[in-house]
Amino acid sequence: MSPDQPPGRDMVSTRPTVAFAHLGCEKNRVDTEHMLGLLTQAGYGVSSDENDANLVVVNTCSFIQEAREESVRTLVGLAEQGKELIIAGCLAQHFQEELLDSLPEAKAIVGTGDYQHIVAVLERVEAGERVNQVSKNPTFVGDETLPRYRTTGEAVAYLKVAEGCDYRCAFCIIPHLRGNQRSRTIESIVTEAHQLAEQGVQELILISQITTNYGLDIYGRPRLADLLRALGEVEIPWIRVHYAYPTGLTPEVISAYREVPNVLPYLDLPLQHSHPKVLRAMNRPWQADVNERLMNQLREQLPDAVMRTTLIVGFPGETEEQFDHLAGFLESQRFDHVGVFTYSAEEGTAAAKLPNPVPAEIATARKDRLMTLQQPISAEANTRWVGRTVDVLIEQHNPSTGAMIGRCARFAPEVDGEVQVQPRADGMQAGPGSMVPVRINAADIYDLSGEIVGATEMVASARTSH
Repeated sequence: MSPDQPPGRDMVSTRPTVAFAHLGCEKNRVDTEHMLGLLTQAGYGVSSDENDANLVVVNTCSFIQEAREESVRTLVGLAEQGKELIIAGCLAQHFQEELLDSLPEAKAIVGTGDYQHIVAVLERVEAGERVNQVSKNPTFVGDETLPRYRTTGEAVAYLKVAEGCDYRCAFCIIPHLRGNQRSRTIESIVTEAHQLAEQGVQELILISQITTNYGLDIYGRPRLADLLRALGEVEIPWIRVHYAYPTGLTPEVISAYREVPNVLPYLDLPLQHSHPKVLRAMNRPWQADVNERLMNQLREQLPDAVMRTTLIVGFPGETEEQFDHLAGFLESQRFDHVGVFTYSAEEGTAAAKLPNPVPAEIATARKDRLMTLQQPISAEANTRWVGRTVDVLIEQHNPSTGAMIGRCARFAPEVDGEVQVQPRADGMQAGPGSMVPVRINAADIYDLSGEIVGATEMVASARTSH
C-alpha cells in the first residue's frame, strides 16, 4: 500500500505520522483501510514505510501457527528498531494481555471488533496510557459511513458484507477471533458499492466468512440472491463473490449468478475434503455426500462457471484410503484452481484434541501429491481459453519487457493466475485500472498471455462470427 499523502490530510497538521504494517486476509485489509481513513480524517499522517514514524500500527493475523509466527516476527523486528507499537487485529484478539506483558514496546492492543476506536486509542497513547481496547465478544461490523482509504489501487476493492461466523468447524479458530456472523443491510452494502463505483472501481469483491449465509442473522434467511440483484444496478463491471459454501448455492442464488450481468460466474467453494468421515470429524456434516451431486448441478446450471476450491490434508485420523478418496474426487471434478493446505492444530479448537495425528512429513507428501495431480488439470482449463478474446483488467506494467500484467474474470487477485499482455507492434498500450479486450494466444499451468485487440480486429472478428 502507498498512503503517502491520503486524500484529506491537512499538510500543516501538528499530529504525528503513524506507520502501518498489514498482515493477513482481505477482511483484515478492509479493517486496515478503515483505520487509515479514520486517522487521516482526524489529521494524522499515515504511511506504509515504518521509517516515516516512531509509532507503527501492526494489523496482525492469528489464523494458523504460521501466520502467528509471521505476526510475532514483524512485531519483534519493529520493536528492535525502537518503534512503539499498536497491535491490532486477530493476534490482539487472541492473546490480549499476554502481548502487553511480553512486548514493552506495545503501547496498545486493538481487537477485531474495535478498530473503529483507533483515533481514541492513539490519543490515549499520546497521553501516556497503555491501552487495552479489545472487546471480549466482537460485535462491530461497520457500514458505508466509516471513512476508508483504499490500498488496492483504483481498480479493485473488497467490500465486507458480513463479519464473523456461526459455524464451528473443528479446525477453525475464526469464531473465537471474529465472533458470530453479523451482516450489514443490503442498503448499506449497495450504498458503499455506488461510492466505490464513483471512485473508478472496476472489480468489487464481496467478502465474509460464509457469504452464501449473508443476511441470515438480520433477515431470518440468507439473502445473497437479493443482494446480488441489487448490486446489478451498480456501475461496476465485475462483481466477484468470496466464498460460496455449498448449502448456500440455492436455485435463487444460482439464478442470480446466471442472470445478473456484472456478477462473475466464479465460485470459490471451500470444500476442505471429500470423504464423509473426514467431513464429520471436521464438523462439516452438511457437506457429506453432497459434494459430487452439487458439482454436477452447478456445471449443468452454470456451464461457464470457473470453479476454485481449498482442501485440507493431514487432518487427525485421515487414513490413506480417505486421502485416496480426496485425490480421486479432485481428479474427477476438474477444478480450475485449487489451494491445498496441511492441517494446523490450533489450541482452542475441537480438532486439537483429536487422536491419531498425521505426521507432518506424510501431510506434506499428500499436499504435494494433490498439487502435482492438479497441475495438468489447471493447465488444460487454461488452454481452453487460447484463441478467445476476453476482457482483461490491467494492473501493472513490466518495465523490463514492456508487457502489461492483468487478470481476466477467471482469475481472482492474489490467489489465481494473471494475464501477460504483450506489447503490440503499433505501440498500443493500456494503463493500470483500464479494462481492455485481449486475444489469448498462449497458456501454461497458472497464467495466460495474449495481445490487445484493436478496433479493426474486433470488427473483423464480429463479421466473421456472423
